[in-house]
Amino acid sequence: MTFHPLAQALNHELSSEGCSILNMLSKQGKAIFFPSKGILGQGAEAKNAPINATIGTALEDDGSPLTLTCVQDEIGTAKSSFLYAPSFGVEKLREVWKSQITKKNPSLQGKNFSLPVVTAALTHGLSCASYLFLDPEEEVIMPDLYWDNYELIFECGRNAKISTFNTFNQNSFDVVALKEAISNCKSSKKTVLLNFPNNPTGYTPTETEAKAIAQVLLEAAESGDQIVALLDDAYFGLVYEEGVYTESLFSMLADMHPNILAVKLDGPTKEDYVWGFRVGFISFAFKGATEAQLKALEAKSAGFIRANISNAPNPSQQALIEAYTCDQYLKQKEQKYTVLKNRYEEIKKELKAKPHYQNAFAVMPFNSGYFMCVRPIGIDAESIRKDLLKDYGTGVIVCSGLIRLAFSSVPIHQIPLLLENIYNAIVKRQNI
Repeated sequence: MTFHPLAQALNHELSSEGCSILNMLSKQGKAIFFPSKGILGQGAEAKNAPINATIGTALEDDGSPLTLTCVQDEIGTAKSSFLYAPSFGVEKLREVWKSQITKKNPSLQGKNFSLPVVTAALTHGLSCASYLFLDPEEEVIMPDLYWDNYELIFECGRNAKISTFNTFNQNSFDVVALKEAISNCKSSKKTVLLNFPNNPTGYTPTETEAKAIAQVLLEAAESGDQIVALLDDAYFGLVYEEGVYTESLFSMLADMHPNILAVKLDGPTKEDYVWGFRVGFISFAFKGATEAQLKALEAKSAGFIRANISNAPNPSQQALIEAYTCDQYLKQKEQKYTVLKNRYEEIKKELKAKPHYQNAFAVMPFNSGYFMCVRPIGIDAESIRKDLLKDYGTGVIVCSGLIRLAFSSVPIHQIPLLLENIYNAIVKRQNI
């Protein structure tokens, strides 16, 4: 397959100086490039020209965006928000987010990683990663308790194969199962997806477990495997217990080994409670990475975005820039975190106060995020879901034989009733 000269230049960077990252890319990942010499590149060159007839936007005679007043009044944002954002994302937001990543992950201090590229939230970021790194029929290894949208993204979208391993060994993350799954993968390139806090279970590894996970990946890399570690950090920062690893695994993996490419997928959707903004980020790191190599991965990501959606929403990006420079931002974020933590603690209190619940359901390990899960004893979870909706006015989600409870959306005063309804629905079925 003959690649475009711009793709060839990026591929050269990713194979220079002994770098192995090019071999981790899919065929389409190798073929993609950012069209820096096309319309966008020519438009950039003409940016300051007195007469600029390049980019397809509409401007007033004074050079401001031509907008409808009723629309501008409704969203209450600056006119600049109506313009296209770059395919890479608004530069200032990318810089602010990178700074935040480092602040939230102190052990990243001094480590080299790319400037985050803005995606249309995490689903789009995961699609970008699947495009760059997965060919049809290739495996993506992940825990068996996973977000069901992964099936659409990886299996339907890329025709890849999801290969699962056991999530828990009793009340701990099953690191041994992860190691076996990597070993059982026949390809020399192993793509591993880890999502913490986990959806659906609301579990984040302890500090000891996180180190053990990183050690498994390191051992595989040292044996000659090429590891693409996709880190879905959608619920990052929402940890409610001591001893739980509070940083992203990206911190450990960023400079662990030249054969480990860490791909961080994150964003403000859950962290900053802006679900409808549809802004996310994709960042890259590997040991020995040069600035040119990281920029090559950024360019390939932006090429995918350009080909797929052109660019992420500009009004959302501008609003986030304003929020992150607000002196009340951290205080308000802490207040919202406390709301979720209080609900988490209410669930823990109820479970402890009512030990008879264990006759109806087993509680899966949870310590973070938006969710917790229970496994009905002796009863099909789907039948309980239907009973809860029909007889108790209670909506829950069923996945992988578990009942998922999004305590993020349940007022604290309703949590005792939520658990009581689940208990009653299961006991009723058990007695039939």
